[in-house]
Amino acid sequence: MKTMTAKDAEQKIAAGKPLNLIDVREVDEIKEGKIPLAIHIPLGLIEFRMHELDNKEYVMVCRSGSRSGLAARFLESQGFSVINMSGGMMNWEGPIE
Repeated sequence: MKTMTAKDAEQKIAAGKPLNLIDVREVDEIKEGKIPLAIHIPLGLIEFRMHELDNKEYVMVCRSGSRSGLAARFLESQGFSVINMSGGMMNWEGPIE
């Protein structure tokens, strides 16, 4: 599974490179803020909402990188191209909404 640091993601976004972010945290965690333009799909709903995804490469995000790793492995097993953002939101220093 491919990984990317939060700093790498921040730099790509700052450079104007589009990232397709999926935040797999729970609703109460999202209330604390999420990366702008990230799609919120809680980990427990990934299997049921993967039909909403297309052939783009997705960067999976959670609080620390653990749950997003589970989501990335699952989506990868279903044929999706995914990257896990290691360190998750705990390492994110960019803007949040």
